[in-house]
Amino acid sequence: MRTWNRRKTMVFWTVFSLILLIAVAVAGSLCSEAARTTDFSRKNLMPCLQYPFGTDWMGRDMFARTLKGLSLSILIGTLAAVISACIALLLGIGAATLGKRADGLITWIIDLIMGIPHLLLLILICVAAGRGLKGVIIGVAFTHWTSLARLIRAEVLQLKESPYIRIAEKLGKSRWYIAKNHMMPHLVPQFVVGLVLMFPHAILHESSITFLGFGLTSEQPAIGIILAESMQYLVLGKWWLALFPGLALILVVVLFYLLGENLRRLIDPGSAHE
Repeated sequence: MRTWNRRKTMVFWTVFSLILLIAVAVAGSLCSEAARTTDFSRKNLMPCLQYPFGTDWMGRDMFARTLKGLSLSILIGTLAAVISACIALLLGIGAATLGKRADGLITWIIDLIMGIPHLLLLILICVAAGRGLKGVIIGVAFTHWTSLARLIRAEVLQLKESPYIRIAEKLGKSRWYIAKNHMMPHLVPQFVVGLVLMFPHAILHESSITFLGFGLTSEQPAIGIILAESMQYLVLGKWWLALFPGLALILVVVLFYLLGENLRRLIDPGSAHE
């Protein structure tokens, strides 16, 4: 009964996190116009019932801007994480199944990328790809796949020593057949968990490079833009301009982390009984 209650608790938090993240993404997409609307008659208002997050120096509703920025971060994190996880899956399987030369080349690429300071590489790729939404997605996607690729490679190498894999090879089955029918079912849990756990990293790094001025443009109400613009007003006592967007970003990152951790425990039966 205790184990059943623990699994129900993990399911509850997984569903709760997922519903809340979807609600934030949908709400942000619906308030795009409100996030850009200026009204100088209400500028620099402190948080109140009408404006829970206050207003900025142009009279824009900070609650609407925060929701729009979070939805944009979730969109970028989702696209970048899916692309990055697919790259990790393909290269991880390729490194373990295509022979020593392919393994050596892919391992060398992984070591090269991991040897470069992460934020610096992300900025270089983002700038080379043209910045903006496309540049940020490409930059985040091509810098977050290495750890998952190593994990999948190690899992495939272990699976290759399994008796049923060796029997399939003896029967003349192709590498593609073995990878698709015998290895993929075992790799799906690691792939799904790795994909979800990439979201918080992708969102934080998108916000970081946007805050530094190398990501999204100022026309887009991203969280990084909001925090960067609010810095010059903090000394004037406009604390709400940075506090609430920053807390909202942390909340989204924590929700993604909870979602990934609970999925990992639900997929791994042994972990659920700890």
